[in-house]
Amino acid sequence: MLLSSSPATQGHTEALAVPTWDQELIQRYNIHGPRYTSYPTALALSPDFSVNQATSALGESAQPLSLYIHIPFCHSLCYYCGCNKVITRHQHKADTYLDALIDEMKLYSPFVSHRKIQALHLGGGTPTFLSEAQFTRLFHALSEHFDFEPTQCDEVSIEIDPRECTLAKLSHIRELGFNRVSYGVQDFDQDVQIAINRIQDETLVRNLVDASRELGFDSINLDLVYGLPHQNLESFQHTLERVLTLNPDRISLFSYAHLPSRFPAQRKIKDHTLPNASDKLALLRAGIETFTGAGYQFIGMDHFARPDDELAIAQREGRLQRNFQGYTTHGSDCLLGLGVSSISQVNGVIWQHEKDVGDYQRMISEQALAVTKGISLTRDDQVRAALIMQLICHFSLDIASFEHRWQISFHDYFADAIEALSPFVTDKLVILTSQSIQVTPAGRLWVRSICSCFDAYLQQGQTRYSKVI
Repeated sequence: MLLSSSPATQGHTEALAVPTWDQELIQRYNIHGPRYTSYPTALALSPDFSVNQATSALGESAQPLSLYIHIPFCHSLCYYCGCNKVITRHQHKADTYLDALIDEMKLYSPFVSHRKIQALHLGGGTPTFLSEAQFTRLFHALSEHFDFEPTQCDEVSIEIDPRECTLAKLSHIRELGFNRVSYGVQDFDQDVQIAINRIQDETLVRNLVDASRELGFDSINLDLVYGLPHQNLESFQHTLERVLTLNPDRISLFSYAHLPSRFPAQRKIKDHTLPNASDKLALLRAGIETFTGAGYQFIGMDHFARPDDELAIAQREGRLQRNFQGYTTHGSDCLLGLGVSSISQVNGVIWQHEKDVGDYQRMISEQALAVTKGISLTRDDQVRAALIMQLICHFSLDIASFEHRWQISFHDYFADAIEALSPFVTDKLVILTSQSIQVTPAGRLWVRSICSCFDAYLQQGQTRYSKVI
């Protein structure tokens, strides 16, 4: 059973409600839309952008920063994956890449030396592609060029492919200061694993999870994907139940977006092996009902957390935010990304690095930050970003407080958006009054679609997004 509210959480208890299921509404509202890890989204970034805009943003505040580092390398190709990656068996390529990363740190250092690093996340690719010696080198460089001390950080986290992490490597990264781990499970069913070219025995995952607890990691997350080839309700329910026996602190349940024209590796997945739309939604429903039934709090869209987890507490207390890594408690406007393709958002400026590893390394070798595009948020961007953040994290908005903060007349400013919202109101997915916007339990699944009503860029024709569920 989910925790009831306490005096500290009153006013945000609606965040605990479990989304309800309505097949007719699913057919109507399962449209394409952004995930809103930022607003504007990355599609709005423009090559007409100066590096000086990025470095100026970094120097304008002393607020602590969160760091994201992209490690693109993988030893083998997972057919479903849409991440920026390089498939190689050559470990030395990571040394060359670390050379560029360290030079990049040197380039950024003058602009961030006054800002403490409060959180670090390594993603990929496969961060555990790095050897223990390479991990040590990376951490020494971070401490040398930034105000970074792992024991002083709120969160030092890493994404782990269980096939690429020995117990010795896990122990080493714990010694370096990592305190949160996220394991890519996807599905325990062998037929699914063969179809996506990612075979990993449940025992392997279980041993790593058990070792993570013994080593004292603060939080363990497991990633699952629904909509993969050969998934069916019976087999996926078995995976869900096996996940519960691992007792993770957090669970991510992502939708597989089959876009073979965009991601060539997905062409190896045959269309006829994929669950149809109805069956895919049944998988999502099973996940939501299984995890919330086991006491996990539905954070939103595709995340679940134990009620005593930091994310769940932050949501109940109204402090939850989103950035390019997803839900966070460390702020949405203070993220510096390092490495190929990484995205930063600092002080109202968003920018992205070169996506090709070779070009990224060349630009860094020429003593230039590998920034290829970006955007400085207008006041309208900032207003809409604040509204979308509130709805997607907390499913409600106090209109009077919002008007006071931004000095606007809400119903005048968002007249077009309110009109676009009317079908959601009619279908009781949203309750709109002069005082507030409330996303109902029935509307939780459609919060991305609801937020899109306030997205000025979507009205300009930006539509290259996956379906919301």
